[in-house]
Amino acid sequence: MAEQAQRIDKMAWIHIVDKKILSTRSQGKDLYYIPGGKREPGESDHETLIREICEELSVDLIADTIEFVGQFEAPAHDKPAGVIVQMRCYTGDYIGTIAADNEIAEVVWLSYADRDKSAPVDRKIMDYLKEQGWIE
Repeated sequence: MAEQAQRIDKMAWIHIVDKKILSTRSQGKDLYYIPGGKREPGESDHETLIREICEELSVDLIADTIEFVGQFEAPAHDKPAGVIVQMRCYTGDYIGTIAADNEIAEVVWLSYADRDKSAPVDRKIMDYLKEQGWIE
């Protein structure tokens, strides 16, 4: 019987300004990641996203503006072979000023030309966003 691939369940905040996507780099990492993170036991998608974005970027997402964009999967970066990251992506308005916090070393705005600087699942998301005309 084949072993089932390990899955990492993550939420991501798609925030686009001037056709560029907000991205982050964590301390000690070499690639950029769309902000968000892993679900805690018992959390909904929205609860996870709101908590993670507050922790990483010091802003508060406005719950009733959060909208589902899509779900994407790819091999997880910096994990053993066979580990898959599943990213559920949402847009949403926020209150506050975006600033790196906790493990975040850098906040950047990426264009599609920067795609190769991102984690594998983020590349798939960027492909989708380019197809939709959201980023250039």
